[in-house]
Amino acid sequence: MTMSDRDTVPPAGPGGARDTGEPGAPGGEAAPARHGLARRTAATVAATAGLALIGAAAFGVWSDHHARQRPVTPAAAYRSAGSLWRDTPVDTLFPPVLDGRGAGPGGSDRTWTRVALAPDAGCDAALPADWRAVLAPTGCTRVLRATYTDATRSALVSVGLVFTPADGPAMATLRGRLPVPPGYGFADGQRGAWTVSVLPEAPVLVYAVSAFADGRPVAAPRPAGDAVRKDDTSAVAQAGLGYEAKGVADRIERALRTLAAPPTATPRATPEPPR
Repeated sequence: MTMSDRDTVPPAGPGGARDTGEPGAPGGEAAPARHGLARRTAATVAATAGLALIGAAAFGVWSDHHARQRPVTPAAAYRSAGSLWRDTPVDTLFPPVLDGRGAGPGGSDRTWTRVALAPDAGCDAALPADWRAVLAPTGCTRVLRATYTDATRSALVSVGLVFTPADGPAMATLRGRLPVPPGYGFADGQRGAWTVSVLPEAPVLVYAVSAFADGRPVAAPRPAGDAVRKDDTSAVAQAGLGYEAKGVADRIERALRTLAAPPTATPRATPEPPR
């Protein structure tokens, strides 16, 4: 007598489930083994990915540190200084109050307070024709202007920053060639003493021109260097307008040169590169 197919089915295991021996069948041994292997594989992949992310972050920190420690070349710092007009707060370029300690006649102290601030302007709008003609070969990017008064409010001093796209050698050709600068807040006929300098650290001209606060006219504005001489008996010199123009220009220029200087790297422990 031949056994039927039904008779070949194995008996049910514990709990009523038959052990067929097929992978994945209820009650079989292969299913738990396969699931355990999958969990271990997933854990290994996750751990590997986590280590990779940690290594990438560590390498990024190390790279950023070295980038910050890499010295900036003078040429790169010079070019970067050409954008200070856009990147620097106006109160840093033109502080509300300037300390003029020792800046007056005989080393007397001065204080200047900002009383007017012009919006940054294009060169055609802010500069007279004679200045634009001198700057034609170098170009001109932007002009910033402000006006200060002294503690007695007897003098006004307009100061300006003229930014150009030129390089150092081209800027050097401007020394001694620029005429009397314009005032901001007073007429040309009121200009008393003036000064212009070309910064060696940045493609910027710094100028200042002083005037009597009461608006009196001046026959001919004088270079500030002449108006501070003891033997100068002109009304401009006797009123100290040369000291006012020179003192304000010096302080604005000093701050700008500090901003334009290449940063100096501070020696510090260098992190080990990730392995």
